[in-house]
Amino acid sequence: MTKKKHLSMSDQIPLSLVAPSAPSKDASLAAWLEFLEQLHPKTIELGLERVKVVADRLSLQSSAIKYVVAGTNGKGSTCAMLEAMLSASGYRVGMYTSPHLIDFNERARINGEQASDAQLVSAFEIVEQARGDVSLTYFEFSTLAILSLFAKEKLDAWVLEIGLGGRLDAVNIVDADCAILTSVDLDHTDWLGNTREKIGWEKAHVFRTNKPAICADPTPPVTVIEHAAAIGADLWLFGRDFNYSGDRQQWGFAGRQGRRNALAYPALRGANQLLNASGALAAIESTRHLLPVTQQAVRIGLLQAALPGRFQILPGQPTVILDVAHNPHAAAVLEKNLGNMGFHPYTYAVFGIMGDKAVDEVIKHLAPRFDRWFCASLPTARAISGSDLKARVESVLANTKVEIDPAPTAESFDDPQAAFEAACQLAQPDDRIVVFGSFLTVAGVLPKAIRRSNG
Repeated sequence: MTKKKHLSMSDQIPLSLVAPSAPSKDASLAAWLEFLEQLHPKTIELGLERVKVVADRLSLQSSAIKYVVAGTNGKGSTCAMLEAMLSASGYRVGMYTSPHLIDFNERARINGEQASDAQLVSAFEIVEQARGDVSLTYFEFSTLAILSLFAKEKLDAWVLEIGLGGRLDAVNIVDADCAILTSVDLDHTDWLGNTREKIGWEKAHVFRTNKPAICADPTPPVTVIEHAAAIGADLWLFGRDFNYSGDRQQWGFAGRQGRRNALAYPALRGANQLLNASGALAAIESTRHLLPVTQQAVRIGLLQAALPGRFQILPGQPTVILDVAHNPHAAAVLEKNLGNMGFHPYTYAVFGIMGDKAVDEVIKHLAPRFDRWFCASLPTARAISGSDLKARVESVLANTKVEIDPAPTAESFDDPQAAFEAACQLAQPDDRIVVFGSFLTVAGVLPKAIRRSNG
């Protein structure tokens, strides 16, 4: 008689249900990130209950002034300018943004430098020891780790970008000394709601009672204003409490307490960057009694702020533009920015996007600008395949009046790099190539594009 084989735990339980083992003491950052990807059954699970349990076990107390930035678009740019201006004033600043383009380390900056592998691994170890049997998503775990790292560094200011929404985002466990809402538009509708009013209500929950709440959206949903009033936040509205004006050479900011004139345009390019800069300056004015910032520091910060993938124009020919625009509002801004550039005989799109975005609306906004579409698959199940995206582009173009002769065409590729290489082979020195649609699209092209621009 054959002896019955003893089944191990992994044999009896589906692999997806087996809790992964924490990395060893000397494990690399890559090993920890792989662990985080396997730790929780869902990539996204909004809610603060689990993350608060672990946060309470960690020492996250800090006297730093905390700026929390929410919004559909413009969050990263606002964070970068705020960080740069505070740093130029001599303050010790930690900045947390997401997602990253190439390296995870991009998410955490301390005094202008990316956190090291060793710093991040140490922070991950601390969270793992504290969480016990609490399951955390990749974003929740990494958020707690970076907050723990910031708390140890004894910083003067934290600049924290909300990942998704506001009310139930892990970053919202931090009580903001100043909250900034950059814009409200349709994105992540499956999670946040399908109207600006619903989305605005979710995002407005980063506001705090008796604390400055900066709203840089020129036409905020009424839910934002109502929520601020309901909790007693100190609401600063664009057009009422702060504004900007300018000409081709310089611009100026006007707030509640005064003006900042003769400012150079931000190093970050694009039509909406003055709006983002105004929101950052309003935040600085609202906390001036805590962290005063000089006029010179403002000027230096605006000129030094940098953020890859936000209408980033690389040197060389043909012109290459990288932009993570992935929703209709961002696509409309990108279209405007392209229209403000000088003449280019042909413009080519390298395009990859997630399937849960308003894909047809994004295409429709940009249809007047592209002579040819190079549609790319992305390395995630959420994305539309290159072939399906090609079909979507062709369908929208067929039903959209586009005054381009000859008529635009589309083709598909297995990945952004292949799409980019094909565009480069076709483009002449005076043409331009625009890479957009997702962080993954830009990330797939960025290393090669930079090497190419550097010769």
